[in-house]
This record gives sequence, structure tokens and C-alpha cells, in this order.
Amino acid sequence: MTKKEIVKLISDKLQLPQIKTKEIVQLTFDAIVDTLVSDGRIELRNFGVFEVKRRKPRKARNPRTGDAVDVEAKNVVTFQPGKVMEEKVREAKKVVEPKRKARKPASRPHPHPVPVGADNAGAAPSNNGELPLKPR
Repeated sequence: MTKKEIVKLISDKLQLPQIKTKEIVQLTFDAIVDTLVSDGRIELRNFGVFEVKRRKPRKARNPRTGDAVDVEAKNVVTFQPGKVMEEKVREAKKVVEPKRKARKPASRPHPHPVPVGADNAGAAPSNNGELPLKPR
């Protein structure tokens, strides 16, 4: 569900204009973020608790190169659901998998690859007669 869908749902339910509802929803989100920045924690009864936690610096590994990388300490937001939310989700008859956007490929292969060692006599070389480029 998107913010736009939340706005529509609330505006239909309360019979308010969508523009006014959008402003209210945005102000609510802004208040949550501002409270997290200033206080580090916001507790919404029957919903849950958002809290800012500090992650320690650590060593990680670049999966592409295998090189060790230093990851700096950083703040992260955690969420602990409230009892009401936990019970409603637990009692749900059907688990709905969220829709995820398809990932874009990292790189595109050459449109006309020239097989290595292939006899291409009479064909115009597609990459100046060099070996084909490997996709990244």
C-alpha cells in the first residue's frame, strides 16, 4: 500500500477532500520522524514502538571483489509491533505476500556477441575484430 492509497482510504472513510487528508497524513509522518530525531523513540499505543538504535562500526566484505570494507557506525530505525497489531496479524487467515518491484539487471549483454573461436568469415566484426565484451 502506498501513501496515496492510505490518503484515498481515509478521505473516503471520513468524507474529507483528498488534498486535506494528504496534508494530515504527511504531517503525521513528519511528526513521527521529528520525534525520532529529537527523542529517539516514539510509542504509538496499540500500534507499536519506533526507536533509533546505534549500529557499531564493523568489517564487511565487498561481494563483487571480496575486499574487506570498513562500515562506519550509523543510526537505524527499528520497529516493535504493539500487542493489537501482533494479534491481528497472527490471527489473519491468509498471509498476503507484498508486491515487489522487479529488479533491473546490473548490465546488459552485448546485443550481437561474437562467440570466441567461432569462424565468422565474411561477417563484419561487431566490435572491431576484438574478443567479445563480457557483461559486468
